[in-house]
Amino acid sequence: MGIFILVGLIIIALAIGLIFLSYWLPKKLGYPKLGKALAKLFGLSFIILTVYIVFEDQLFSKKDAIKLLTEQDIHLLDKFEIIDNKSMSAPGDYYHSFNLKITDKDKQLIISQIKNSPNFKGLKDQKEDLLLLNEDRYLGKKLKQNYEDEFQFVREYYEPNGKGIAPTYRKIEIDKKESKLTFEDIDE
Repeated sequence: MGIFILVGLIIIALAIGLIFLSYWLPKKLGYPKLGKALAKLFGLSFIILTVYIVFEDQLFSKKDAIKLLTEQDIHLLDKFEIIDNKSMSAPGDYYHSFNLKITDKDKQLIISQIKNSPNFKGLKDQKEDLLLLNEDRYLGKKLKQNYEDEFQFVREYYEPNGKGIAPTYRKIEIDKKESKLTFEDIDE
């Protein structure tokens, strides 16, 4: 916890220093109006970035959910409700999940799409752990898996992003009992 406070204080100090320099330097060179404009621009940019980072989960919209689902070839036709949305990040790691309340019609459509996928695995079939399947997690191949377990229908997606960049792992779950969709994005 102490390291996060220290990093936060360093970032704030750098932002204040940048804002001060953007005002002071043009002022010393004889351009005080430019200095004020640059200081306001940098200050406003810092405030907007801070608000976005702090309130990222609250700013998540239905449009964002649709975009993430569409990337996994999941399309919702009816209205839906965002139940919750959570994201966490640390250096080198990112986790994002959200839950949607969907209609029974959309639920059945997605289940049908998962079941009709060429690589679908039923309850008794052996499922693979996509995170362990690729020998080279940074340069390996894209992997997809569709399956059913006791509680849900699942679509998993794994994509390496190159050397030194965390691979993308996404998982979409459709609950068997409720009309609920869970999305997870894990980059580590």
